[in-house]
Amino acid sequence: MFNDLRLGIRLTLVTMALTGLLAISFLLGMGIGPSGNGISELLTAVFGSGDPQSVFSVIVWKIRLPRVILAAAVGSTLSLGGLVFQALLRNPLAEPYILGISGGSAVGAISGMLLGFSPFPGMALAAFAGSLLILVLVVGLISGNTSMGRDSLLLGGVMMNAFCGAIIMFLISITQTSEVHQILFWLMGDLSMSGLDRLPVLLTLLPCFAVVFVLAKPLNLLLAGRESAASLGINVRRLTMLLLLVTTCMVSLVVCQSGLIGFVGLVIPHVLRLLLGPDHRLLVPACILGGASYLILCDLLARTLPTSGEMPVGIVTALIGAPLFIALLWRSRRCQ
Repeated sequence: MFNDLRLGIRLTLVTMALTGLLAISFLLGMGIGPSGNGISELLTAVFGSGDPQSVFSVIVWKIRLPRVILAAAVGSTLSLGGLVFQALLRNPLAEPYILGISGGSAVGAISGMLLGFSPFPGMALAAFAGSLLILVLVVGLISGNTSMGRDSLLLGGVMMNAFCGAIIMFLISITQTSEVHQILFWLMGDLSMSGLDRLPVLLTLLPCFAVVFVLAKPLNLLLAGRESAASLGINVRRLTMLLLLVTTCMVSLVVCQSGLIGFVGLVIPHVLRLLLGPDHRLLVPACILGGASYLILCDLLARTLPTSGEMPVGIVTALIGAPLFIALLWRSRRCQ
């Protein structure tokens, strides 16, 4: 009883703090940009005291708001996906991008794009099929390998990433349409194509988030080992398959919308685990809120750092995440 009360208090405090951070990130993402306007102009536009037909109001409501919402959805999904993969595979270096899951989604999405599929459900289903195939291949590579599970997992993910990259370059090389430049920019993580018409699709993510949150306690039991979890009444195989399918589904959905954005699922779960501990009942909502804030701020840097134009947000996340990945890999080898 005391532990449940303590958990409830911690969960409330963490949720309130990260919700406040998300609100600040939303304001910064909507109020700052190349147009030169700031937070004061944003508040004027939001609370209706400004001209609704002004250029800045149009920028805020039709360009920045959809982009900020998309960044929040993508960041929360990739962060939560990294947390789930790390728990299921018991490897702190696992995340959708490094394991090749995002690359498989990109192959499926580009194939659907070139075949003329609609963004939803055509491209989404193609992306899901591609990511699911890569997931099966990566997990198959490490099945039965108990002596080098971590190294095999990382090497398998790197190999699948390279394979997916080769397929993507092949598809681009045989494409003779004007979509090639758009595809290349999209591959580096592009949120500029967001629009109000795409946002309803993101509501599909909410049931996925709910499933992971409900299964947070069984995820805690998996940390002690599959045998220990099974002895406590957990159907490990069913739990693993359900979480892998749900996570692959939501990652595929956001890859269709944003392209390849790497290392979000590595940075956020690792930082939050250091701050909050290993309890997934805290980490799941924290990753959802923290990942959303993180990618909004990264996208803000991608829009404001260049003196002209903007850079893909995937470049910003890679500049932050790649050194952290190298540091974690070096630390894990020292601990072995």
